[in-house]
Amino acid sequence: MTISNNEIKRIKALQQKKFRDESGLFIVEGDKMVEEAIQSGFSVDAVYRKEEIGETAMSRITSLATPSPVLAVVRKPADHKIDEIERLKPLLSKGGLFLALDTIRDPGNLGTILRIADWFGIDAVFATKDTVDVFNPKVVQSTMGAIFRVKLHYLDLPSLSKLVIDLGGKIYGTFLDGQNMYEKHLDNGSESPVVIVIGNEANGISEQMEQLVSDRLYIPPYPADSPGSESLNAAIATAVTIAEFRRRK
Repeated sequence: MTISNNEIKRIKALQQKKFRDESGLFIVEGDKMVEEAIQSGFSVDAVYRKEEIGETAMSRITSLATPSPVLAVVRKPADHKIDEIERLKPLLSKGGLFLALDTIRDPGNLGTILRIADWFGIDAVFATKDTVDVFNPKVVQSTMGAIFRVKLHYLDLPSLSKLVIDLGGKIYGTFLDGQNMYEKHLDNGSESPVVIVIGNEANGISEQMEQLVSDRLYIPPYPADSPGSESLNAAIATAVTIAEFRRRK
């Protein structure tokens, strides 16, 4: 199997968001990840194997420091961006536990958060439009396949939050002045939608979203008067918070 220079340029360009947006494609690398892409409902446009195209060609199309044995070009799902929030009403009306990402910028954090969402059976993940692109190669790799199992939608979070509240749901967020989450009643989403907001790595939850949070939570350190770190990494805070929600029956 041969691969043309134009094809190499087209694949290499998918490392940039501009070209991913224009083409509706992204790249997946590694045996396990490519196999998951093929087995998922995602449309796989092409698969390139090092043993077929050669190590030199693979090194030109890879996004990794060390080329993997296989790379696939995959089509984005059509519903990853939602402009009409009302389209989510049937999903939210069933109740459930959801994540809302308020401007997460680090690719590793987003990938890890999707793995956490996958592990804990989160019903869907919503993100602000300026959250890092989930189809960024670094994000895709760090999801370890969760990208093919967890629905992530980019949308207007305040509009989503208002719909959740209209449906009788709750919006939870973590703050340094919140209530100890281990001492507070937590809704598990069994009757109405529950959304947990995860704030930006540097600035936390935005002022606009903070005004829509119905329940302010605090993750206490141990011991309670510990002079340790000021806050938790966004992905770690996500795991700790969701674990407590799932622990409640």
